[in-house]
Amino acid sequence: MKRVFSHPLIALALGLWLRLFFLLKYPVASSGDTVLYEDLATNWFKHHVYAMTVDGSIVPVDIRMPGYPAFLSLIYSLTGRVGPSARTCVMFAQAAIDLLGCLFIACAVVYLFQTAFGLANKNPAFRAAFWFAALCPFLANYNAVLLTETIVTCVSAIAFCLLIRLAASCSELFDPIARLKASWDKSPEYWAALFGLSVGAMTLFRPESPIFLISAWLALAWFFWKHRELRRWFKLALISALFCVATLSPWAIRNAITLHEFQFLAPKDANLPSEHPPYGFMAWEKTWLYRLNDCYDVTWKLNEEPINLSDIPPRAFDSDSEKLAVAALIAQHNQSLSLTPEQDAAFGQIAKQRSSRHPLRTFLWIPFQRALTIWFTPRIELLPLSGNVFPLRQSWEDDSTDQLVTAGFFLLNILYLVLALCGFLRLWKLSPRIRPVLFAIAVYLLLRTAFLTTVEAPEPRYVLVCFPLLLALAAAAIVPRPAQDVSSREKSA
Repeated sequence: MKRVFSHPLIALALGLWLRLFFLLKYPVASSGDTVLYEDLATNWFKHHVYAMTVDGSIVPVDIRMPGYPAFLSLIYSLTGRVGPSARTCVMFAQAAIDLLGCLFIACAVVYLFQTAFGLANKNPAFRAAFWFAALCPFLANYNAVLLTETIVTCVSAIAFCLLIRLAASCSELFDPIARLKASWDKSPEYWAALFGLSVGAMTLFRPESPIFLISAWLALAWFFWKHRELRRWFKLALISALFCVATLSPWAIRNAITLHEFQFLAPKDANLPSEHPPYGFMAWEKTWLYRLNDCYDVTWKLNEEPINLSDIPPRAFDSDSEKLAVAALIAQHNQSLSLTPEQDAAFGQIAKQRSSRHPLRTFLWIPFQRALTIWFTPRIELLPLSGNVFPLRQSWEDDSTDQLVTAGFFLLNILYLVLALCGFLRLWKLSPRIRPVLFAIAVYLLLRTAFLTTVEAPEPRYVLVCFPLLLALAAAAIVPRPAQDVSSREKSA
């Protein structure tokens, strides 16, 4: 029985069942940007124009990166269906892509152990990682919604594999005595090019993805500098950057021709050319907003629905006079469901005053709380659950079943994070050869988290792209150390 349940095909079958469970039981389908992506894909498929429908007219835009609309358009061309009628087909395609991503996560763990310990038995590492990834509900439940997370997570797993290959191909630089042979028979330039391509592919879905490329080379710079090989570092970094840019070049050329702007990424504030982002309102939010529920109550109602003053938490006001000023601005917004430039400037002035009174709150404490929000969460935004773990007694009295399930997912998320940290520390301690990759992972997680604390809405889904790395490290924490390793040679080195 133990051998049966350790087989990867069993994990594949259970992983497929888990994804079908979410698809059939909780088919969210539409959430957040889904309608926007469908509109872009439909116009691309029907009219061969990357455009939105605005007031009945087709308007070329660059409001979102083209990767996911291209994926939807491909599904439309294969099925002959568009929009909501094609959502089921899209979700099944995403489930298949997600399982493919699980295979790459398992391969990443195999590469980690091969890099760390030489030519070791790959089966235990592959099995453990594949089971971890296939049965991860945080990956599986996003198959049931039309957003970028599933595909970009798969591409992230591929990029992670290529980063390990790249670092291993340079192993003669970091550990000349224990240089790996046969397993890494390609040149560092080859892997640098593929790594750049993979990050470029990620960027076609999520515009902040170059953080992965920047983080990797910032981390590897230390090891190259330590061995006085900065020229080689610069060459490899340049190759990967050029291939990343080459992947994005068709998008930039399209923007230059159609929109007369040389733009490789989507606009930071995801606005139409005729729209003016509410910078003052966003600056005010950054002085107090760190919970996802506040985004539903305030952020996403702006210019769409009336905002209730009672839904704004007390921490948004430093005094009664400030609350009265905000109340007046909210009342004006609710009358027309639009924020004028003058009202936005007034919010900006309030934000400036709050930041001057409590700079640490705005620039340190609120970003830190946002980081906690996106990392330490039940990750059940797509499920019909409250998401409330605390206060324990109140949540239990309100709905004990809801609280049990929510708390279970919350603890599961923490378990993944703890295991990933244990796997990181274990590999760092056991093998110097794997340290360049581990250092790159650490830098990437820190930089991406820091960036996400500046984003208007602290959505936990934005760190899902990091889960291939976390699941790989979590599996590394429980995989037995290979019997045939090179620890003795490491000590002699």
